[in-house]
Amino acid sequence: MLEREFQSRLIKKLKLLFPGCIVLKNDANYIQGFPDLIILYKNKWAVLECKRSEYSGRRPNQQYYVELLDSMSYAAFIFPENEAQILKELDNEFQQAL
Repeated sequence: MLEREFQSRLIKKLKLLFPGCIVLKNDANYIQGFPDLIILYKNKWAVLECKRSEYSGRRPNQQYYVELLDSMSYAAFIFPENEAQILKELDNEFQQAL
């Protein structure tokens, strides 16, 4: 599966799991390494960096931004092999939303 196919399927799943959420796709050329998706849900936010597999390479700064943004709210690398785990973690984060 290509990354864009995984990302498209993931966006649809996020909108079903978190009704009313807004999912924004970031411009990869704006800030190098910034995660692909921002999810806004009630009074919470999260970012996800999509990869087509757990073995896909990481671009410069991706690890930095995922760690930085995770310290602010929630951020993670997501790929088919860990999708269920990450969506569960995201649900736990969003359960605390007002």
